[in-house]
Amino acid sequence: MRGSRQSFVSPEEALAVCEMTVRRSDPDRYFASLFARAGKRPLLFVLYAFNHEIARAAEVAREPMMAEIRLLWWREAVDEARQGRPRAQPAAIGLAELIGRGGISAGALEALIDARGGEIPSAPFADLTALQAHADATSGALMRIAASVLGWDGELDELTREAGTAYAIAGILRAIPFHAVRGKTFLPADMLAAEGLTANNAVSAPNNENLKKAVSDLAEIAQEHFRRARRIGIPRQVLPAVLPASLVPTYLTHATRRSRDILRDASDVSLFRRQLILLRAAAFGRL
Repeated sequence: MRGSRQSFVSPEEALAVCEMTVRRSDPDRYFASLFARAGKRPLLFVLYAFNHEIARAAEVAREPMMAEIRLLWWREAVDEARQGRPRAQPAAIGLAELIGRGGISAGALEALIDARGGEIPSAPFADLTALQAHADATSGALMRIAASVLGWDGELDELTREAGTAYAIAGILRAIPFHAVRGKTFLPADMLAAEGLTANNAVSAPNNENLKKAVSDLAEIAQEHFRRARRIGIPRQVLPAVLPASLVPTYLTHATRRSRDILRDASDVSLFRRQLILLRAAAFGRL
């Protein structure tokens, strides 16, 4: 993660790299961004490339200390981008454009980094309330920042909290096999305990009805957040920011299939089907 203050690519090249990164690593937000005005898309790609970098800090680091170091690197990168002297990394260079052209505060970006720090422990959430707060501080906050990039300065807290929480929980359920092989779970400890499970045996025990029940209960909570988000009117201007949440019902259906081996079977939806769902939601202007 070393970087200098000497950019090795131009801002235009950095923005192009950010776009490629998001297209590869975050296709939901990439496709949703295509419904934004052309001039806003590069800044959305920077935001989502930055989110990808900080979200993977705890995933790629073998030790908690290494994850903390990666996040510290990004805190420093945000500060230097704010000063107009970004580090020589495409997303870091893009941050200078995002702060300068998009009017996004460094504080909002630093808050995202702080929230990602909560993902470092092997069992980060003691209860459902902690998980929901984290989902809003990451996925919900990302939607709020994206809405600001799109030029919206109105009230969106309820919409982004509900949509962001639903999308984040759906993502956690989809990623159970990925985290399980690393001995990690994002399922709240209180919901596991209600089924006689702990963070340790939940990811090491054979696929069982107790774990499926905990997953099913969490999926229903995500579904309720989605229902509440769907009842809220979405200003057309900010639709691309919350559009990924339209995928929640389909993701939850796949994640809770009775035949699925929760710890081993990746639960995913084809890219083509996801694009159709996003296209339909964009056409109707609602989740």
